Amino acid sequence: MEIKYAVIGTGAIGGYYGAKLAQHHKDVHFLLHSDYDHVKSYGLKIESCDGNFELEQPNIYHDIAEMPKCDVVLVALKTTHNEILKDYLPQITHRDSIVIMIQNGLGVEHDLVNWLPNLNVCGALAFIAATKIGKGLIKHLDLGRIMIGTYNFECNKMLLRAISDFNESGIPAKLSNNLQRARWEKLVWNIAFNGPTVVLNTLTDQLMLNEFSRKMVYDLMLEVIKGAQAVGVGLEQTYADKMMAMTDKMKPYAPSMKVDFDHHRAMEIRYIYTVPIEVARASGYHMKKVELIEKQLYFIANK
Repeated sequence: MEIKYAVIGTGAIGGYYGAKLAQHHKDVHFLLHSDYDHVKSYGLKIESCDGNFELEQPNIYHDIAEMPKCDVVLVALKTTHNEILKDYLPQITHRDSIVIMIQNGLGVEHDLVNWLPNLNVCGALAFIAATKIGKGLIKHLDLGRIMIGTYNFECNKMLLRAISDFNESGIPAKLSNNLQRARWEKLVWNIAFNGPTVVLNTLTDQLMLNEFSRKMVYDLMLEVIKGAQAVGVGLEQTYADKMMAMTDKMKPYAPSMKVDFDHHRAMEIRYIYTVPIEVARASGYHMKKVELIEKQLYFIANK
């Protein structure tokens, strides 16, 4: 079974995963806006810790209406742009298409299914350090695995084939049998590092090296774990220890929210902070320290 892929959101994450698939001869179609002319002339380039490569003539489109119907759509937009999916996705999907939401935060699948109830929707967690450093140029710094879980349909042959395609393309991919747990696991890291790197105007390594900010990060992780436990997700404190150890080994990194802030773009506060806070509170737990970071982020965003 050969799958036709679409990538909506050809930034650091969508660009990297789509390029890896295309590099290994998968049929991938990219939607581009500001980078379209540059990529058409010079191709899509990946500078990777695993080896640099480029796509000289990728399948690129400036208009969603020109894209073919695809079997699997990788959505790697910033969640601040998700409203456009109401118009985009019906144009490039068929009855059996699968939409994989490679996005941060909690609640993105819920909102998409409310808008487009007939879609087969997955959530995906990308454990990767990558950033877009120029037009048609993505820098992959570290990691790269992806966890995919179904949201509103049963796992089928097409999804299993897509996961196999990822692995064949050098992307470690696994099927999660508990998407809610996977989302909360990713939040443990995202909540602890995205907001604080913005509020303190720093990178991950500096947060880890300073004793006071290191304790803040760890306390935020523990609070997210308690929030997860409140909604029935059985995370343990040892998961925070695991995330701390992983971050100690990472190269200095600006999380996605810090990159957006530095480039004067809207930050993904709602799905990374607000929705988890609301969901945990509805289950009887108030993530007070997380809420403090959330309020600071809204203040910074509205200055």
